[in-house]
Amino acid sequence: MQVHFKRIASELSIATTQVATTVDLLDQGGTVPFISRYRKEMTGSLDEVQIAAIRDRILQLRDLDKRKEAILKSLKEQDKLTDELEKQVNEAETMARLEDIYLPYKPKRRTKATIAREKGLEPLAKLIYEQTNLDPYAKAADFVDAEKQVEDIEQALQGARDIMAEWINEDQEVRARMRRFFQEKAVFKARVYPGKEEEAQKYRDYFEWEEPVAKAPSHRVLAMRRGESEMFLMLDTVPSEEEAIELLDRKIITGRSASSEQVKLAIRDGYKRLLQPSMETELRMVSKKKADEEAIDVFAKNLKELLMTAPLGSKNVMAIDPGFRTGCKLVCLDKQGKLLHYEAIFPNEPMKQTTKAGATVKHLVEKFNIEAIAIGNGTAGRETETFVNALGLPKSVTVVMVNESGASIYSASEIARNEFPNEDITVRGSVSIGRRLMDPLAELVKIDPKSIGVGQYQHDVDQNALKHSLDDVVMSCVNAVGVEVNTASEQLLTYVAGLGPQLAKNIVEYRNQNGPFKNREAIKKVARLGDKAYEQAAGFLRIRGASNPLDESAVHPESYAIVNQMAKDLKCSVTDLIQKEELRKQIDLKKYITDQIGLPTLKDILAELAKPGRDPREQFEAFSFMEGVNSMEDLRTGMKLPGIVTNVTNFGAFVDIGVHQDGLVHISHLSDTFVSNPAEVVSVQQRVQVTVLEVDINRKRISLSMKGEAKPQVKKSDKPKPKAEPKKESASDMADKLAALKGKFGR
Repeated sequence: MQVHFKRIASELSIATTQVATTVDLLDQGGTVPFISRYRKEMTGSLDEVQIAAIRDRILQLRDLDKRKEAILKSLKEQDKLTDELEKQVNEAETMARLEDIYLPYKPKRRTKATIAREKGLEPLAKLIYEQTNLDPYAKAADFVDAEKQVEDIEQALQGARDIMAEWINEDQEVRARMRRFFQEKAVFKARVYPGKEEEAQKYRDYFEWEEPVAKAPSHRVLAMRRGESEMFLMLDTVPSEEEAIELLDRKIITGRSASSEQVKLAIRDGYKRLLQPSMETELRMVSKKKADEEAIDVFAKNLKELLMTAPLGSKNVMAIDPGFRTGCKLVCLDKQGKLLHYEAIFPNEPMKQTTKAGATVKHLVEKFNIEAIAIGNGTAGRETETFVNALGLPKSVTVVMVNESGASIYSASEIARNEFPNEDITVRGSVSIGRRLMDPLAELVKIDPKSIGVGQYQHDVDQNALKHSLDDVVMSCVNAVGVEVNTASEQLLTYVAGLGPQLAKNIVEYRNQNGPFKNREAIKKVARLGDKAYEQAAGFLRIRGASNPLDESAVHPESYAIVNQMAKDLKCSVTDLIQKEELRKQIDLKKYITDQIGLPTLKDILAELAKPGRDPREQFEAFSFMEGVNSMEDLRTGMKLPGIVTNVTNFGAFVDIGVHQDGLVHISHLSDTFVSNPAEVVSVQQRVQVTVLEVDINRKRISLSMKGEAKPQVKKSDKPKPKAEPKKESASDMADKLAALKGKFGR
């Protein structure tokens, strides 16, 4: 295990002791957010990204160890295990290297080489493979044996070549060289299936397509593979056959004898029949994994930005799910998101009951003291927004368009049915739109991230790796923000460090039966919530209005005694410490250092006392699309419009400009300067100015440009931190960095 610690430490450029301590904490049930936030002294202030990388890497190395054990056991059972072979197995650093070592001994079905050995042709193969001046034809005559079904010289030589081909395929050095050659020189070659040109139009870019595997971006790799799986494209992943065989010849051929000519024939057969299919399969797996990681990384970054969208906060909200023929579904919610009222209005075509609908909205705004109106951005969204804005509502009422992606998924889900068993899906969808405005994070955790619409090819990537990454992002965001335990949904509580689905359910049940929690200590009364779960979760749970003000903060209960001592030393209360900066300035942190708690945690405590329970998300600002531009027909080339980024991909960014169809800013139009990674320029939910380049109404495509626009303001969470003070990074920064974790060492 110590070897693994040293290896990980070297890869991450940190101390071995940091790795060892972190692995120990993880093995004890520690979560990434908890270890990062509350165990800085033990880990040397490692952040969430580093801790997650250690977690993933140690799991990968442990899987490698398990495979080594299985291989050594198999070799021992075959009585093939030598000291040298055991040493090779134990020193193998990758799974590919390990499998290459094991390949010659791996139990296999009867092969051509197996049959040739059964016919007694292995001695002939050995003689020929030495490539001496031996006459292979003359020697092969000695192996002709009708009883062994070796009818003539050619059969004998063919059998010998079959054996040599297998040797070549199983040679460790040959495979290592060929693996590198494929990685460097292989080319994706896509072709449309003859006769499927019409039905495969969405893949027409790949009808005659070639590009190096090493340079192919993830979205094209996944697109070609999807076309192949749907039987529209034929896809090969191979280098030049001539170059590959030439490489093998240089490695294996040692002379120009007749024997060497037989070996050359074996090389060609071995490459075409064994090596090439094996290497292609392996390369396809590697390129798919790399494409998956890039796509998952894009998804994770987008999801993080979406989850950390600025919340409106606790306001009385009216939410409208717009529509034409079926009308607009309207609901009113209180400051906690509780459903107070719902009904349908018909302000749009074809019924056009504008006066009646307007009177209803005005009445409800007054009756429920509505402070904001959330309108879904789907069908009839802009028309409904225009209708509401024309009503002359008080200026204090904010009208906001809300991205409703995934709302229909939520409304039909079991979660929604449990929340609103007596309401239909239209009401549930409207409630979701309203709550998204109030607190996007709390509402979006109820929806499968794959349905939110911020990824690329999310259904094509490794689903386990995707879930692993997205769970990390959601957990990081939830714990960065903190959770009010008395109002949080079961789904939100699920992502609190140390809880999970069952304990989240138990908390809600306890809350329903016993009323709100009065303090953090009371959380221990929840069924099956033991000391470990409490340790992990307590610091991330908030209790608004608790008698102990620290229960509203991110200060962990295990540190309450220190804060109390600080207050005692200054002859004041904890509340005084929170409210008065001059008191906090008098605190000498060095006085409170113990064997368990050092300056990193003490600094965190002091920062938390200054702003207890501070939400790391940015302040909410209302956004409006350009008036009069409601559909694609209203767009004109050269028009400049405000928009909101809805999705960032490797090839550009999609922007909502309020016409029911997102436009694409291709990577080449994101900036006046060269851009290699769109995520470096834009992020999901960012407000941008775009110029219309082209509108294709028939294909529902809008091309946009951000060239010539002022550079977007860098968000606080994106500003680089001073290298000399890495410990000052906030929980929000950790969420940002974790979203960018691509599984550097594999998932």
